[in-house]
Amino acid sequence: MGRSLPNAVVVVEDDASVSQALTRILRLAGMNPIVYASAETCLDDKPDWDAACLIIDVQLPGLGGFALRDRLAALRALPPVIFMTAFDEPDARAQATAAGAFAFISKPFSGRALLDLVERANAPPRTTLPKGFPG
Repeated sequence: MGRSLPNAVVVVEDDASVSQALTRILRLAGMNPIVYASAETCLDDKPDWDAACLIIDVQLPGLGGFALRDRLAALRALPPVIFMTAFDEPDARAQATAAGAFAFISKPFSGRALLDLVERANAPPRTTLPKGFPG
């Protein structure tokens, strides 16, 4: 069953302790986490949520994080995606960049670092004035 919550942030993480910590951090920041333990459970939910961003673990059992992002993108327009991993490798960073990720963060990370990324992912686009424009 899909969910539409204000300030929803979708988290896909197979490690229960990490999921609990992320849930706590996001709730304390006034967000509504929608948490899945696997890519498959996320897809089975027929994702019709209206999320501010997605936080996806790269290494998931079964379908991995990059493949999940691709499947979700085939189903719907995606909000900004933040990939997280305990195995920070150049190939994974390159794959995240190629997938259009908003950010790539290595575990362990601070709650503040994650919240900063989530806030930046949802900030309205900044417009810059052309050089020499009075303002």
